[in-house]
Amino acid sequence: MATAPYDPKNMIFKRLGSSGIQVPIISLGGWLTYGGTVNGDPVKEIMKTAFEAGINYFDTAEEYSGGQSEIEMGRVIKELQIRRSDLVISTKVYFGINGRLGPNDKGLSRKHIIEGSLDSLKRLQMDYVDIIFAHRDDPDVPMLEIVRAFNWLIAQGKAFYWATSMWSAERIEEAHQIADKYNLHAPIADQCLYNGLDREKVDKEFLPLFEKYNYGTTIFSPLAASFLTGKYNDGNIPPDSRLATSTNQWVQGVVERFQTPEVKAKIEKVKQLTAIAEELGVTTSQLALAWTATNPHVSSMIIGASKPSQVIENLGALDLIPKLTDEIKARIDKIFAF
Repeated sequence: MATAPYDPKNMIFKRLGSSGIQVPIISLGGWLTYGGTVNGDPVKEIMKTAFEAGINYFDTAEEYSGGQSEIEMGRVIKELQIRRSDLVISTKVYFGINGRLGPNDKGLSRKHIIEGSLDSLKRLQMDYVDIIFAHRDDPDVPMLEIVRAFNWLIAQGKAFYWATSMWSAERIEEAHQIADKYNLHAPIADQCLYNGLDREKVDKEFLPLFEKYNYGTTIFSPLAASFLTGKYNDGNIPPDSRLATSTNQWVQGVVERFQTPEVKAKIEKVKQLTAIAEELGVTTSQLALAWTATNPHVSSMIIGASKPSQVIENLGALDLIPKLTDEIKARIDKIFAF
């Protein structure tokens, strides 16, 4: 049975950078979950809940769970019979698939950008994605080759836009200069880390890009690997938490640093945020997301969820966004000063 046509509910939408496409301020990603720790019907329930609650942007990557994330998310969208034009779908190319060891099975050569992207479309069971990201920079490949390869995908109708992920401002600037020189499509956004505990990229390094190109951002880890949920405020790692269950190398790096002074200082900041959340009668997660959403340079925040209830809780941030007074934002800015 087909899912009902898309109803945005109370979702907030923003243009993604200088492009025409609009994305919801809260989107759903499959980084650490779908096809990995969450499979089958639970993925369907989570994505169905998200779509029916107003989230129509889903993000994945060729690397996530060795391609299984794309397979699971594509399967669910097909089973739910969601109209493709109701959705914004993005995937990412660079890392390849675990187990493929060929020298051209990763990176940003024209060969891998095109072959990897076409393989992603097969796994997603789609004819195109709205946005294809360069998952990392590849300094060994000429920038002109990179820009032209992504433009080929756009020209062939395999993607509508291309973007960067975890690139430096300097290299994004170079991509724009190349695109301008050769009359090619430039990247429109970066998928980068940003939250109250990790502000450097958006609040400092990218400022010239925002001013010059109106560059967009799709934010990953807006809850700082779940630190900003407040679940680690007592200094321990709950057995059912992301830090306890994920085998992801990036997350495990956080676990290894958990008892360091740096992490303990972050927990103290989260405790202060929790105190403000309690004053407002909301959860720490909702306040953290609402604060991030008020940044004019944030286009969309990609949340992760291992159960539907987490999606619903995070969407509670939407009601809070217009209620964040200048006084409250100033108090939070002071906590997260950098």
